[in-house]
Amino acid sequence: MNTHSNLLSPEFRALSARLGQDPLQVQGPGGNTSIKSENVMWIKASGTELANAQTTDIFVAVDRAAAVAEARELAGDGSCKTTGLDPNITLRPSIETTFHAALEWPVVAHTHSIATLVHAISPEGRTALADKLDGLPFVVVPYAKPGLPLTREILNRVTPQTQVIILQNHGLICCGSSVQAVDTLIRDVEARLEMPTQDAAFSSPPSPAADGFSWSEHSWLGQNARAADLALSGTYYPDHVVFLGPALATRDSAATPPAILKRGEGVLLRDGASISQKAMLKCLSDILLRLPEDWSVEPIGAEAEAELLNWDAEKYRQALAERS
Repeated sequence: MNTHSNLLSPEFRALSARLGQDPLQVQGPGGNTSIKSENVMWIKASGTELANAQTTDIFVAVDRAAAVAEARELAGDGSCKTTGLDPNITLRPSIETTFHAALEWPVVAHTHSIATLVHAISPEGRTALADKLDGLPFVVVPYAKPGLPLTREILNRVTPQTQVIILQNHGLICCGSSVQAVDTLIRDVEARLEMPTQDAAFSSPPSPAADGFSWSEHSWLGQNARAADLALSGTYYPDHVVFLGPALATRDSAATPPAILKRGEGVLLRDGASISQKAMLKCLSDILLRLPEDWSVEPIGAEAEAELLNWDAEKYRQALAERS
């Protein structure tokens, strides 16, 4: 079958790379882009990084009709593992292939935009967002586990005109008829939702880091009382759970948390922490730096965290108790 490899134009790759290289848009392997024509869709592969879109083969071609059937729960299990068109490409389609396929727009970009997350994790933020995006064809979708559960929620709310989708406690989706149209739309949404950074006083931690750790450059999170409370109160978007675990730990344990928050001192970062773990700690810092003092926040909750980690609920509660 023709995979329409010409869809992977320099413009599409450039947009994907620009988003992936901007930590205010995408952190680590998060986010994904897709482009489709007729019954072929190219989408970022699972585990790859948008930042490498211009230098590495990170996209995989899928049979769009087969992916839509999985999105509509008429076939498959929602993973789209069997929808690949080229047997020589061993990459697996993104876990979010179903919503990319089901949305009718030719170009779809999904990011974990910091500006969007600041609004999307807060009831007051979502109210402000509705005013800021007035005039754009947007919808707000409640939090759901990435993959088929999220696709269900999206399809229950979008119309053929919807081009901006705000994912509560998750991120942003922008859709359009061309790469340029989506690029312009993302820039417009980002400009409307941009938030000023707060003045976060920071001083060097008072004591040396524990063996096997160093003090993070984001140690203000431990020195600011409100930021510390929020960082320890729960997790606010899926990738935090995946890469850093639930909330931030307050002490070391057998679970070897990559980051440990010490109130009044800072944040300890484990030696050998991955690039993705560091990126997610920066993500948390970037969000809390922009969160207004009078906005509250809503974590995704312990049940959603356990679901992301594929843990039995009781084992998960026990693990949480060990962290406190």
